[in-house]
Amino acid sequence: MLNGLWGGMILIAIVIALFTGNIPALTNAAIESSRDAITLCITMLGIMSMWAGLMKVAENAGLVQALAKRARPLLRWLFPDLGRDHPAHEPIATNFIANILGLGWAATPSGLRAMQEMQEENPVKNTATRSMRMFMVINMSSLQLVTISVVAYRMQYGSANPSEIIGPGLIVTAITTVIAVAFCKIMDALERDRTR
Repeated sequence: MLNGLWGGMILIAIVIALFTGNIPALTNAAIESSRDAITLCITMLGIMSMWAGLMKVAENAGLVQALAKRARPLLRWLFPDLGRDHPAHEPIATNFIANILGLGWAATPSGLRAMQEMQEENPVKNTATRSMRMFMVINMSSLQLVTISVVAYRMQYGSANPSEIIGPGLIVTAITTVIAVAFCKIMDALERDRTR
C-alpha cells in the first residue's frame, strides 16, 4: 500500500513538473534530498549507536534489572494478568526506559521480546491479551522525557535552539500516555463486565 502511495506521489510530481516546466528544479530537489538523507542517516547512526550502547551498558551493569524491580508495583497495576515474576517484566521495563529517553528504535528489540514472552502464555494465539494491548498502547503513546531523535533532527537542520522541544514533548507525551492507559483500563473493565 505504502509503495503504491509513494510511487503515485512521485509520478504526480513528475507529471506536474513536466507540464509546468520545472523538471530541472525537480531533478535538483531529488539530488539535494538524497544528499540530505545520507547526511541525516550518518548523524542518526552516531546518535543511535551511542544511546543503544548506553542502554546495553545499563543492562549489563544490572541497572535495567534494578529499575524493573522498582517498577514492579507499576507493572503489576498496568499488567495485572502477568504473574509477579513474569519473564516479560524485564523487557517491558527496558522498552519503557528506552521510550522515555526518546529512543524508539532502541526500544524495538525489547518490545519484541516482551511481546514474545506474553504470547507464550496467550491461550488464544491469534488474539492479543489485555497485557499485550496495554503494552502496545503505551508504546504507541510513548512517554518521553528527552526526545533525542527530534533534538538530533533539529540540530541537523540548523535549529537555533534544538532542545526547546523537550518541554512541549514531555507534556504532550505525558498527556497521551495517561489517556492511553485510562482508555485501556476502561475498555478492560467493560470487557470484564460483558463476560460476567
